[in-house]
Amino acid sequence: MSDVAPRFTLVVPIFDEAENVGPLLDEVADVLAGVTPFEVILVDDKSRDDSVARILAWKTAHAADWLRLVCMERNGGQSAAVLAGAMHARGPFVMTMDGDRQNDPRDLPRMLELLERGEVDGVTGIRAKRRDTFVRRVSSRIGNGVRNWLTGDRVADSGCGIKGYRTELFLAVPRFNGMHRFMATLVRFCGGKVVEIEVNHRPRVAGQAKYGIGNRAWRGLKDCFAIRWLKQRVILPRAQERRA
Repeated sequence: MSDVAPRFTLVVPIFDEAENVGPLLDEVADVLAGVTPFEVILVDDKSRDDSVARILAWKTAHAADWLRLVCMERNGGQSAAVLAGAMHARGPFVMTMDGDRQNDPRDLPRMLELLERGEVDGVTGIRAKRRDTFVRRVSSRIGNGVRNWLTGDRVADSGCGIKGYRTELFLAVPRFNGMHRFMATLVRFCGGKVVEIEVNHRPRVAGQAKYGIGNRAWRGLKDCFAIRWLKQRVILPRAQERRA
């Protein structure tokens, strides 16, 4: 690992994505070559396949000192994996994308540019032409509408995995299972400015989807009520020490 501080840290949660990790890293290495120095942290969430072995093999074959692997002690879900990666980050900005290759890393430099200007604290993507099934697209649209109604916030695409935030704010927000879908709202709670931009979206070409209506709808609804409560209770203490 280089002693030079990276411009940003890309965190990618991995769970049973053995077929995707090699092509994912090939693409990330190619796209980010022009924005060095950077670091990429893949967080393995106790994969049951050989994802870890393939990540380590790729790192060795490419002598990629910018690539780091963090392994969860037990499966904790996407929020826990992303948070673990952020806690290991050395860059001033934490950027995230999913490990299924549906997010396009070519959107990352645009996001980084907005963050480095200092005008915003967070950037989150809107999948302009979403490459998913009709049922997934409709359920997502309904879910976003309910989410915005209950939380009082406005986020067009809370399920988009590609996003970026100032590291200090990413680590300052309240932590809970499901937080990755509410990062824009949570950062705004902490006084941060978040913008949304349209990003590319691609169909899944390998591996299996981990989320569906059955394992997300009820949990998401409960999280919305939790965010609604949190909005009324969050505290932002601001104080300065006075000296005689």
